[in-house]
Amino acid sequence: MKIFGKRPINSKDCLCFRLVLMFVLFISFDVLAHSQTDIGKQDITHFIPKGYKLFDKIYGDLNQDGTTDCVLIIKAMRKDGFVKGDDGKVIDRNRRGIIILFSKQDGYELALKNYDCFSSENEDGGVYDPPELSINIRRGKLYVDYNYGRYGFWDYCFRYQDSDFALIGFDRSENWGATVFTKKSINFLTGTEYIDKNINSKNPDGKKVFRRKIVKMARKPLYKLSKIKDFDDLGVVLYWGKAYLKN
Repeated sequence: MKIFGKRPINSKDCLCFRLVLMFVLFISFDVLAHSQTDIGKQDITHFIPKGYKLFDKIYGDLNQDGTTDCVLIIKAMRKDGFVKGDDGKVIDRNRRGIIILFSKQDGYELALKNYDCFSSENEDGGVYDPPELSINIRRGKLYVDYNYGRYGFWDYCFRYQDSDFALIGFDRSENWGATVFTKKSINFLTGTEYIDKNINSKNPDGKKVFRRKIVKMARKPLYKLSKIKDFDDLGVVLYWGKAYLKN
């Protein structure tokens, strides 16, 4: 049946029209999202210095303004950073660094840079594999985490203040598989060091029994992320009892 020479619209026509409209809207949103992502990538690339490449990136709010900031882990590409191992294979021993970008309405703003504070992911661990580095944002704070597999882990907690990121906490767990020997925690804000030793560590099947020792440290200025030359050296100093380095 025809009305005024035109075919009446039926339910199939409505369904087709809706499907076409949804497809057009999906394509439009997808193009917009990719466009915004591309702009963000261009901004991020702009902050990577010459002679470095992007190694990793992490997102999260670090200055408590409700927007998503960006942390870049960069890696040097120096020719002298490539060395031959004992097996004759070329190993990339170039160091890594960190760049922190605060999110702004029109892009990103540089908040911190430290280009060479992390060792290579291919560092020689001797008879052991080197610890695995990861950067995380938890509860508005920046964490530099090292996972040493069955031997334990350690991490550094930084908080944004005074136009830098201050080291406010350090934690380390010395393990052998599931057995924990010693846990150490330093609160730099209160100047307190907690050392927990498992006095039942020689019994791997036994319950963990920790004996705590509390050490009060002299209050000194908090160490800043921008001034750390080498996290490997910092970890040794903090773990073996010297809780502060000279700024």
